[in-house]
Amino acid sequence: MKRKRVVVLGATGSIGENAAKVARDIPERVEIVGIAANSKARELATQANELRPGAVCIVDEAKLDELRTTLNYKPQIFCGEAGLREIASQVASDIVLIAIVGTGGLRPALAAIEAGKDLAVASKEILVMAGEIVMREAREKGVHVLPVDSEHNAIFQCLEGRLSQPSKHRTSNIEHRTSNAESASPAWRSAFDVQRSVFDVSDVRRIILTASGGPFRETPADQFSNITVEQALKHPTWNMGPKITIDSATLFNKGLEMIEAHWLFDVKMAQVEVVIHPQSIVHSMVEFADGSVLAQLSYSNMCFPIQYAITWPDRVPNSLPPLDFGKLGELKFAQPRYTDFPALNLARRAGETGGTLPAVLNAANEVAVSSFLEKGMRFPQIWQTVERVMNAHESIAHPGLDEILQADQWARAEAVRHVKSLKG
Repeated sequence: MKRKRVVVLGATGSIGENAAKVARDIPERVEIVGIAANSKARELATQANELRPGAVCIVDEAKLDELRTTLNYKPQIFCGEAGLREIASQVASDIVLIAIVGTGGLRPALAAIEAGKDLAVASKEILVMAGEIVMREAREKGVHVLPVDSEHNAIFQCLEGRLSQPSKHRTSNIEHRTSNAESASPAWRSAFDVQRSVFDVSDVRRIILTASGGPFRETPADQFSNITVEQALKHPTWNMGPKITIDSATLFNKGLEMIEAHWLFDVKMAQVEVVIHPQSIVHSMVEFADGSVLAQLSYSNMCFPIQYAITWPDRVPNSLPPLDFGKLGELKFAQPRYTDFPALNLARRAGETGGTLPAVLNAANEVAVSSFLEKGMRFPQIWQTVERVMNAHESIAHPGLDEILQADQWARAEAVRHVKSLKG
């Protein structure tokens, strides 16, 4: 079987490091041909020296010399924001894994789509901010947008698992794509683009995202103001970067995932729900019109969804541990505490309103989380800041990319002003 050629943007983060693990585990099926990082030049070079990709990119141009002197071979080197777009679009690859935290992955993602590359998306902000644009561009270019988040990857597997025949919708995309993939197997062609509604999802009643609940799922709300940064960074299940870990504690991470699911799977926001599942074994579920529910289960290890996104439509044996149901004990589920964790309702409001409001929610949350990590605000003030900025925004329907980026910048400035007022 042909190896998938992968470019990893955000190679030194947790997703990027797990992608490297996948490549080491199944080298006969995955080849990392390009890696990029923001500023961690030494870590990027160490990874490059091991994986030997043909292309390397450092966004922080001040770190370019450090990168060059630490590399022990001579790959093609890109740098700067332009370099990020270039490595995503110009390097010969089959799929680009977007694992950049925040909004920095949006332009490289669009550049990759324009170049006809499939996307594996771990940066949910891309679809939260510009889901309408990204999915439209993907349809027009006939490329796949494959989810890496464990929850969306689980939904993808559940939808794919219950469908054996594609609908007649957008068959032109299949014809367009097969011109670039003549050797694709029948399974590949029959599994085309769940996220682009090639499959009929009219019999889907609910998409149910599971959430661990974070470290404070049982903490009384009257104690939230006393939560420290150190406490919030102790996630009970996953090992993630600080921003995503705080988002998990506030449940903004799950709110963003609700909007992401809306765009990925072409369902209404009202069809997307959240359930608390502390064990993080059931990664998400899909309920169908007849009341049947399909779920995807595995241990909490991001290598599972990363591998499936990269190797799809194939399932490839690996060294990851299988579930031992005898040792699992019990799986528990509970409703979220919507009043105590307003992030979910704020995200639902943003997703239902659409336009530029999701970008505003995302930008305000990034500023608020950064302030909390710097001990500039209390834990509840994260969602209070987001709500204040959302309330001050007049959403623009069906925005273009420039309007989305302008709304993003406006929201950041508005959030910064609010943060300063808290210190006054």
